[in-house]
Amino acid sequence: MSDQDPVANGSTDSEAAAQGPPPASRPIPDRPAEDPDVLNRRELFRIAALAGPLAAAQWAAGGASVVAAADDRSDAAEGRAPAYGKPRPDRGDASAPRRYAMKKSFNLWALPYPDAMSLADCFELAKQAGFDGVEINFDLEGDVSAASKPRDLDRVRELAAKIGIEISGLCSFLFWPYPLTSNDPQKRARGRELAAQMVRAARRLGTRNLLVVPGAVYIPWAPEDEPVPNDVCWQRATEAVRSLIPLARECNVSLNIENIFANGFLLSPDDMNRFVDQFDSDVVGIHFDTGNIMQYQFPEHWIPLCGRRIRNVHFKEYSKRAGTEFTLDSFRPLLDGTTNWPAVIAALDRVGYRGYLTFEYFRPFPHWPESLIYQTSDALDRMLGRKA
Repeated sequence: MSDQDPVANGSTDSEAAAQGPPPASRPIPDRPAEDPDVLNRRELFRIAALAGPLAAAQWAAGGASVVAAADDRSDAAEGRAPAYGKPRPDRGDASAPRRYAMKKSFNLWALPYPDAMSLADCFELAKQAGFDGVEINFDLEGDVSAASKPRDLDRVRELAAKIGIEISGLCSFLFWPYPLTSNDPQKRARGRELAAQMVRAARRLGTRNLLVVPGAVYIPWAPEDEPVPNDVCWQRATEAVRSLIPLARECNVSLNIENIFANGFLLSPDDMNRFVDQFDSDVVGIHFDTGNIMQYQFPEHWIPLCGRRIRNVHFKEYSKRAGTEFTLDSFRPLLDGTTNWPAVIAALDRVGYRGYLTFEYFRPFPHWPESLIYQTSDALDRMLGRKA
């Protein structure tokens, strides 16, 4: 995002335009000779006031591209998006865009499944829209659920393979009604039981990635009578994850701990790293969600610190324009928020991440829901340098 300079001498573009062309006795000044590589913005605004915006644009044309190219190099080095009006590699008007090797995926919450679409419909749409994979959600009932038999899960894997789409990971909302750190022992036990079923389901589906919500101090949308003290939450979460490690290793599934936005637990990269590292296990990693920390923090700051612990990624757009009040409306379609995506992708690339970038969104479009998927595919293509 470019800086906005104040208009010199208090003139505005509309006032400048109203003055019309300059008198013949006041020719448009030449471009400053003393420093041809720097656009003198104050001089530019003075010209706009005298001669109108068009003349100012003509005067600037020679030097602006030099400055913009230099600024773009600086932007790229610092992970910022190039400002409007500058040469934009991602728009095809400077050079070929940087290509990244990550893969495209979306979570099925972005579609009206299973109410209005079947699993086959979702897989076919993903393939047609140019995605590499789809993230599936484990529920109490349905195609992939606690009620599924092994053969049911095999059929889902076979369906995906037949259509030509990968299953990028397994996710579940069940960690909220059955937290692994709940004050209720029965809920904790049920949570562990369901998590073990998820590990086995992930193996059947042919994915190594299982998203794990390790626990919560407090859950705003499912509050318990008393919040869980931080040290108790840490202890219970540690015990729960440790209990799953032998099964995860047997199933060749990674327990990917997700950073959450409102659970009061693991709210810094240092805490997240310390939690994951204590297991000293190759089957425990991080599921990094870009949107879940945007309310108060920035994903590009976490990624270099979490590094190669990151096993899977949710690309969830967030708009800080919503303020600090939590609402699902803060999560937006990709590129319709305030995330610094060039910085995020560059940071992931620098830590060697080559896995899935999974779009997560909780509000399917009520009409033509497939349009969200095509829109997301196009956005990811541009972000990954596949399309200019």
